[in-house]
Amino acid sequence: MWLPLVSIILPAYNCETYIASSVTSILEQVYDNFELIIVNDGSTDRTAEILSTITDQRIRIINNNGNKGLIYSLNKAIDESKGAFIARMDADDIAANDRIEKQVHWLLHHPDTAVVGTFIRVIDENGKEKADWKLDRSTASFEAIKKTMTRENCLAHPTIMARAEVLKQYKYAAQQKNIEDYDLWLRILADGLVIEKVPQPLLYYREHSSSVTSKHLKNHNPRYKNYLCKKRFLAERLKQKKWSRFESAVALTMLQDRFMAFGKSVKQKLS
Repeated sequence: MWLPLVSIILPAYNCETYIASSVTSILEQVYDNFELIIVNDGSTDRTAEILSTITDQRIRIINNNGNKGLIYSLNKAIDESKGAFIARMDADDIAANDRIEKQVHWLLHHPDTAVVGTFIRVIDENGKEKADWKLDRSTASFEAIKKTMTRENCLAHPTIMARAEVLKQYKYAAQQKNIEDYDLWLRILADGLVIEKVPQPLLYYREHSSSVTSKHLKNHNPRYKNYLCKKRFLAERLKQKKWSRFESAVALTMLQDRFMAFGKSVKQKLS
């Protein structure tokens, strides 16, 4: 039986506009020892129809019984994965053709690294490049990532590749909807595992009005979202009787987030 080294997991929900280009960018990778697990999360547009026209033996399509949400789809794909490494991909992004090759090389040559991301290039709905995410470019090393994560998320979720045993152990927490990746990084770092980045832009990260991230940020206070994420994370650490300087640093920034979120809320009401 063929066992791929890498399982690439791609959740898809109503993404008919971009799904073909996203999948194609994976199938055209220079590294080819992978399986692509696409979870169709109850799409009601032409997503399923478009996927049915793409034939490649490396693709496995899982159809959820209705719309179960991103966290459910990600955890289901992790459970189904066969590779030693698991990579993330989103249905509206485009991977550089050497992305998987470079991340595999990194994990093979850095045995202490649990998760490796990459830099991103931000593009708009039409594929036109926008300004780079400055925080992304200034946080490549483990030390920089760990320090910054106590304050805010500095890792683009769809860029990561992780050792399968790590993701199968930690999974995504159901209670951290719309911020599930930040919570996962906090838990991994708190337990002393290493997160790094290949310091090259290997993913074209698409920002558009209909994306989940854009919709959520538009309708919610980002500082309050971070506050709630950290509050839940720290509650779990206390429950597990795990506490270190990392958790203390997160607790301090949690209080700052709460203060800033309150200030923004007041300002919005006054305006």
